[in-house]
Order: sequence, then structure tokens, then C-alpha cells
Amino acid sequence: MFHQGSTDSNQTGLNRIGESTAREGNAPRFKNWFWGYFRNLQNQGFRRVKKPRKKKKKIDMEVLDLKHQTMETFLRWAAEIGISDSVDSPRFRDSCLGHSLSVADFPDAGGRGLGAVRELKKGELVLKVPKNALMTTESIIAKDRKLNDAVNIHGSLSSTQILSVCLLYEMGKGKSSFWYPYLVHLPRDYDLLATFGEFEKQALQVEDAVWATEKAIAKCQSEWKEVGLLMKELELKSKFRSFQAWLWASATISSRTLHVPWDSAGCLCPVGDLFNYDAPGDDSNTSEGPESANDVEEAGLVVETHSERLTDGGFEEDFNAYCLYARRNYQLGEQVLLCYGTYTNLELLEHYGFMLEENSNDKVFIPLETSLFSLASSWPKDSLYIHQDGKPSFALVSTLRLWLIPQSQRDKSVMRLVYAGSQLSVKNEILVMKWISEKCGSVLRDLPTSVPEDTLLLHNIDKLQDPELRLEQKETEAFGSEDAEHMEVVCAVEATLQENSCRLHLLL
Repeated sequence: MFHQGSTDSNQTGLNRIGESTAREGNAPRFKNWFWGYFRNLQNQGFRRVKKPRKKKKKIDMEVLDLKHQTMETFLRWAAEIGISDSVDSPRFRDSCLGHSLSVADFPDAGGRGLGAVRELKKGELVLKVPKNALMTTESIIAKDRKLNDAVNIHGSLSSTQILSVCLLYEMGKGKSSFWYPYLVHLPRDYDLLATFGEFEKQALQVEDAVWATEKAIAKCQSEWKEVGLLMKELELKSKFRSFQAWLWASATISSRTLHVPWDSAGCLCPVGDLFNYDAPGDDSNTSEGPESANDVEEAGLVVETHSERLTDGGFEEDFNAYCLYARRNYQLGEQVLLCYGTYTNLELLEHYGFMLEENSNDKVFIPLETSLFSLASSWPKDSLYIHQDGKPSFALVSTLRLWLIPQSQRDKSVMRLVYAGSQLSVKNEILVMKWISEKCGSVLRDLPTSVPEDTLLLHNIDKLQDPELRLEQKETEAFGSEDAEHMEVVCAVEATLQENSCRLHLLL
């Protein structure tokens, strides 16, 4: 269930970090990693502050104006190839949007997204993207004989690898690419697990999250090596064959593609990929632990129904287009969201590069005794978890009920009650909840930082990374006072880390 890691200097896992710290008598390595990273950000922050205010504002306005112009060009191009937010809208408008949707900024809810320009009803078609506008391996190689021939030779590569190479190939064409108006609007960096450095990886702290990061990085490196020959045959420039370029391409495919029936890699959907994510609600959670065969069948029907509900759109043969629908009623000005499916926060971070503050589908896995797993053979190991609201899963609480009674009392009547999800006794139920509470407390105490400490650190890092916070300061604030403010931030973080270091030594 948990990655064991190695025992060398690159070992992961917070207990091993603590043990190494205690042996060597040095400050925690986590603190050292953070401190170097923080100092680097601090230096960057000072350099930004010392730039002339007026010149910076002028540059920012030019950048914003350029972005606005390129967005207008992109939406005009999208309209020309048939993308529309209206069933009845004529082709070749100045923009593919305006009837139902518009591009807007939602700083507290995903950044750039799509907002409603009128009231939208649940189930209403809000965007239609014809097949010829979808960026797929099929549509890309159909326009390039050289790429088509090279791809056909490398049949051992996965469909995702092929689409990633095709994306880099089109990027290499620059303005001559048919997809150029779309490509210039793709993000230039991502925050998926595969892009994490050592500091970011260790900052996750939880062992299975660190392991998931290591696995994602290793997978990305392996796939990059496998496509090396194909990229050379295509004569891509060295900057497009680099590992950083591959990280970008694979992250783009992972985080922005939509499902299509003819290619498991999916498709890049211009305009359609501007929708931000909306997690499925609590009603999407299927019943855990049915009591009878009839309940099992009913649960299967529920799963099927909810699977359909999770899809807010798809490729429709009747329209020969990708159609996206409003998943609920929206008021004028509201952000229109799209549900990609059911994901935990770790899965969202791995595949899409973001997390949700409140995610009803999140799960927490805690270390369990080996003897517990033999009793839990009726349930998959990944069903033994704690919900985001703190409630244990059906499988976990049922297994613990059985595990916490003497073996001599585990007769058929008790087993029947356990599998039905019934309480065995008040005393047993108290023992179960007490065990879960103590185990969770132990896990939290073993982590090097608490939630308030993490919040403070992230806030201070955000302040250093956001130049707008400093550009908004009054002209009368001299660099000396700004230096003093920096030092206050530094001192606050250093005090937090020192306190945290002492707490770690006390706990270990």
C-alpha cells in the first residue's frame, strides 16, 4: 500500500527524514530545501521591486493588449473553422463566442475560463466543436505526409506518446502550422506531479503522494527516451527534443485532452479546453457495501447512471462534432464549468496540475496493520480510506469492526452483520472510532508541518512571487521600508521553521 523507498541519501518518507535528522544532529533537510528555495524567491522579489514602476506598468499594459489581440484572433479563427456557442449562429462571425459564453477571468476559481453571457439551462448545448477543428493524431498526420510516414514506423509507441510528438512537431512549424492560433494560447508551464522538483516533491510530505510523484517523473522520463528516435527522424529542433519540451507536451496532453472514441489519447479541443473543472457532487457517490444481491444489482445501475452524469459532453456522430452541455442552470456572469470525472486531489494534481480546497471525492489512506488486510480480503485495498469529511469508508469501518473483536467471537452471525454494515456492539463501535482517531492523530503528528504553518508559508511565497502586490505600493515607500517588509516576512518564516524543527525533534 505504501512505497517503501530506498535507504540512501535520496530516501523519501517523513519518518526516514526525521530519523536521519536525529542521527546526524542537523536541521531537517526539508527546512534546508525550503530555505534555499525561499531565499531564491526573495532575491527575485527584490529585483522586481527595484524596476522602475512606470516602465513596468507600460510593459504590463502592452502584454495585456497583446493577449487581448491574440485572443480575438484565436476566437475569429475558431469561428472560421466552425466552432460555435450557438446552434443557429452563422459561420465566419468575428468570434465563435457571444451567444452563450465569453472568455473571462475568475482569479479565485481557476483563472481564465468561460462565463455565461445569458441565463443557461441545465442540459442546454453551450459549445459545438466540429471534428475538423479537433486536434488529434489523425487530423495532424492527415495534413503532413512526412509525419504520417514516420509515425507509422513506430507502432510500439503509445497513442499518447504519438499525440505528444505531433504536438511538438506542430509547435516546431511556428506560424506555418494550421493550429498556430490555438497553440499560442496553450499554457507555457504546468504544475503536474511529473514537473515537480525535489523541493516540491518533499513538500507533499505524505508518503504515497511522494511515491506518486516519483512514479510520474520516472514514467515521463522513460516515455521521452522512447520517442527520441522518432523526434530525430522528424528533424525537430533540439529545443523541441529536450526533456523540458517533452514535459510540456505530455502535460498538455494529460491536462487538456477530451475523450474521443477513435483514439485513446483523446483530442485537444480549441475553446472547449477553456472550461475549468467542476467536481461531481455528493450525489455521485455510489452506495458502499450493499446488503444483498439485489442491492448489488441496484448499485451497478447507480454506477452506470452516475458515469453518464459525469460526462458533460462528448463526440456526437449525428453532429460530427464535440458537443458540450451546461451541467446545471447558470446565471448571467457565472463561470460555466465542466466535470472531467471523479478525482481525488492527488489525482487532480497528477493529471491536471491543480487541487480543490473542498473536494468531496478526496480520500485519505492511513497506515494499517498487516493483519487487517487478511480480514479485508473481500474489499480492494484502495477501498480502505477516510472520506474528505472525516468519515471512514464502508470497507474500512467494517474491517475494523471485525478486527477489533476477539478471534473466538468471529462466527457466521458476526460475519453476516459485518458484511451487512451493521454495528456489532456499542463497545465495539467506540473501539473502532477511538482506533481511527488515534491513528489519524499519529499520522498528523509525524508530518513536519501543520496546516496553519503550511498556509503561512504559501502566503509568504505568493507575496514574493506576485509583482503586482509590490507595484501597487505607494511611491512614498522607499526601498528601505520594502526591505524591512521583506525582513519581516523572512523573520516570520524563519521563526515558524525553527519552531517546527523543535517540534520535530520532540516528536521523534
